[in-house]
Amino acid sequence: MSLPSSSHAYGIGLIAVIIGAALGVSYYQLYYIPEFNAKPIIPDKVLHPSDTTTIIIIPGSENPSQTQNFTPKTITTQLGVNNLVIWKNTSEAAHTVTPDKPFKDGYNGAFGSPGVIKPGATYQFVFTQEAVIPYHCEPHPWMTGTITIVHGATTS
Repeated sequence: MSLPSSSHAYGIGLIAVIIGAALGVSYYQLYYIPEFNAKPIIPDKVLHPSDTTTIIIIPGSENPSQTQNFTPKTITTQLGVNNLVIWKNTSEAAHTVTPDKPFKDGYNGAFGSPGVIKPGATYQFVFTQEAVIPYHCEPHPWMTGTITIVHGATTS
């Protein structure tokens, strides 16, 4: 009498592996991916600060001899106080606000004007994390500025 070469145990084992793989994929899709891609929780006072910071792109900024093109050139803002920064172009030429090195804010994404800021137009960005960001104008690389974002007293 010979023993059977196949068994129901193999079928049950295969079903258990399939169910385990399905559970693993489900966990990955339902829990891991959404948490990995989720935006951080930011206090409302940081997303809607009580004050704004305005940087003026002054007339004549496109001239290389003009040293005060972004006014002020260096500025410090506080999270939850004045971290909404507005660049206003009062020049006759189009300009950009481009970070020297790519900067991605954890909540609002990539920093930098999406194209040119036309004369009379503005570009604004709400910073939600501490950073020091040197920036420039792409068509006029002598136009430079630095923005420093620090922890505000109201974000404690």
